[in-house]
Amino acid sequence: MKRSTSISILLSVLSLYFCVSCAEDKPKNIATVEAVEQEEIVSQQEVHPIGFCPDTLAMKEGTVQKGQFFSNLLTSLGMSYSESYDLTQACDTIFDVRTLRVGNAYKAYFSEHQSDSPGTVSRLEYLVYDKDRMNQVVFDCQPPYAVWNYQKPIEYVERYADVTISSSLWNDMLAADISPLLILNLSDIYAWTIDFFGLQKGDRFKVLYQEKLCDGEVVAVDTVRYAVFSHGGTEFPAIMFDQKDGGNLWWNEKGESMRKAFLKAPLQYSRISSGFTYARKHPITRKVQPHTGVDYAAPTGTPVMTIGDGEVIERGYKGAGGNTVKIRHNSIYTTAYLHLSKYAAGLKVGDRVKQGDVIGYVGSTGRSTGPHLDFRVWKNGTPINPLTMDSPPAEPIGEDNMPAFNSVKGMYEAQIDAIKLKDSAVELFNLL
Repeated sequence: MKRSTSISILLSVLSLYFCVSCAEDKPKNIATVEAVEQEEIVSQQEVHPIGFCPDTLAMKEGTVQKGQFFSNLLTSLGMSYSESYDLTQACDTIFDVRTLRVGNAYKAYFSEHQSDSPGTVSRLEYLVYDKDRMNQVVFDCQPPYAVWNYQKPIEYVERYADVTISSSLWNDMLAADISPLLILNLSDIYAWTIDFFGLQKGDRFKVLYQEKLCDGEVVAVDTVRYAVFSHGGTEFPAIMFDQKDGGNLWWNEKGESMRKAFLKAPLQYSRISSGFTYARKHPITRKVQPHTGVDYAAPTGTPVMTIGDGEVIERGYKGAGGNTVKIRHNSIYTTAYLHLSKYAAGLKVGDRVKQGDVIGYVGSTGRSTGPHLDFRVWKNGTPINPLTMDSPPAEPIGEDNMPAFNSVKGMYEAQIDAIKLKDSAVELFNLL
């Protein structure tokens, strides 16, 4: 008992010592300090990672207001104009004061000092500005001024979700206390297997994944390791496995890729006559306007193919685009083929097409100066450059990697069983 009491007293003394020390010694500008000063900063941050001891100071919280600049934020907290200028100069390459964003939070820390007249005055010591949910910038507001970055502690937690759809995947995940961020990961992994616009009541997701937490809040669903989607009595597993080739990461239970490759181009062409840009001068109107596609110069009548499996969602004359076919490949990708001279025989809205199917022929309909195909791609509704889009490989896992793949698959399944067992034990304990 005496030994335990002695250790407690020793820890209390050390804690008090470090707090007193950190109130006296401030970190200097990391970009310019001497080696000795850098050692002091490292020593200080070993005790208080943020770089100072906040427990000894009064704190005021706020958010950046509309029309507020870095300088008048500082003056509103008690600094003079000359002091705010000196601190701004100290920011140097650590923080660009022009990036201060309206609505972002900050915390100001003050010390109390005796004034010449009776009473005390508050002096701004530190300002901590939230760049985002995980990263902060710390400003030492007293000479010699200093600025440094701080990342809040990040926690990674393994989770297992089992959700059966009754209304919508979004609502049902929220009801099960699961971050909707998981939906984005699943929609990417299952983009070639599941139409996320067509999920039905009774469909089910079982997912082993990792969450990234900061201040107790989910900031990202970091990794989906294992998932099973059930639909109409059929299960579609997705297993994460990196075979170190820089390509696909998710595979079905047979080691087949969860993704299918797009064709590199929708036709045989002679040259690219215009690329993807937001500042092209249109050859007819002469106005500068976005061209969110790629123009392939080719003779009239050249067959145009769909770059991947999908459903025809538009087929018709679209003004400046002329004869157009638009195809939704999955819940992520949509493509369009403009200025066609004619459509493939019998093609209509609602048709399912396979990669490489001819859907039309090169022409010059609409606003066009000559025969070419204007090819466009959208990812999650946003135009992307077809020439730089990601087209993951469709090859299966190599035979030499299959033993390792099966081992990883078994490990994930064992993790799920262990989590289920733990949850069952907790539920049983709560009932007792």
